[in-house]
Amino acid sequence: MRKRFRGHVLDTVLFGSLFVGISYLLFKPNSQQLLELDKNVLVITVCLVLGAFLSIILDSLRIKTLGEVLFEAGHLKEAPETLLRTFWGWQLIVCFLAFFVAGLRITEFSFYELFSEQGFLGAKRIFSSLIDPNFAILPRAILAIVETIFIAFVATILSVPVAFLLSFLAARNIMGKSKLTMMIYGAVRTSFNITRSIEPLIWAIVFSVWVGIGPFAGMLALMLHSVASLAKLYSELIECVEDGPIEGIQSTGADPLQIIWFAVVPQVTLPVVAVTIYRWDINVRMATVIGLVGGGGIGTMLIQYQGQALWREVGCLVIVIAIVVWLMDMASAHIREAIK
Repeated sequence: MRKRFRGHVLDTVLFGSLFVGISYLLFKPNSQQLLELDKNVLVITVCLVLGAFLSIILDSLRIKTLGEVLFEAGHLKEAPETLLRTFWGWQLIVCFLAFFVAGLRITEFSFYELFSEQGFLGAKRIFSSLIDPNFAILPRAILAIVETIFIAFVATILSVPVAFLLSFLAARNIMGKSKLTMMIYGAVRTSFNITRSIEPLIWAIVFSVWVGIGPFAGMLALMLHSVASLAKLYSELIECVEDGPIEGIQSTGADPLQIIWFAVVPQVTLPVVAVTIYRWDINVRMATVIGLVGGGGIGTMLIQYQGQALWREVGCLVIVIAIVVWLMDMASAHIREAIK
């Protein structure tokens, strides 16, 4: 029943989205009309209701839809060559094409702008400066990239113990024992999702106002985002542990904390280390970006020179960033490979 409901929800959204697109193509509202929230909400609601009715009608006619195929077991095992002979196959194709065309319109994709002579001349001017970097700022760039690396390093180190402890509260196999623990599980997972949905760039702006512009703000932004991201990844590792060691420890009469320490932690230690190293690699790249909004590091220099259109200096910074990111990627890959 739950799977069928999910299938109906998916079909309702897909059909409703198609109806919304058709209505906007027919009536062609201008930019001012698109800002009229009440009318647009009414249009979307009506389209979703029509989509729900269509989904129910198709279900009553026993016509297999995309929602049913995705959420009902066994349907995805059908031969690929039957795709064009089924309703759900055409539904998938039409929805994909409709969303792709809508995306092109929304992003204002234009071959003319992409290949215009004026655009080529502007790009040529910038790239010619980038490939002729001004290495006079190299000492400052090296100091800034070192600061960037340590911003990422400290943020990762401080986030690991917090994320590791919280990850057990976000693991279903640990918290699924009672309604109370499931409520805690849901609250923790929701907080992780909310925190991760806010980019480090936004957190850097918040902390720049809170503690002032500089590397401390950038480190706090990365640390907060890393706690949520790592805790989610750690919790998924915990949920994948083998039940054998857990049952063995339980048979000895161990309490829940002893079970976690002796049966769960040993199974996730190496994967946790590998994930943490990968997160540090990500944080190094993020640290170069949060400097654009006052988070310190080489990003601060980058936005300064870019704002002054000093593209030769920007070229030097880009080279330094590329080398460091490449070295960090190689190092983290080798370490993770050695841990496996």
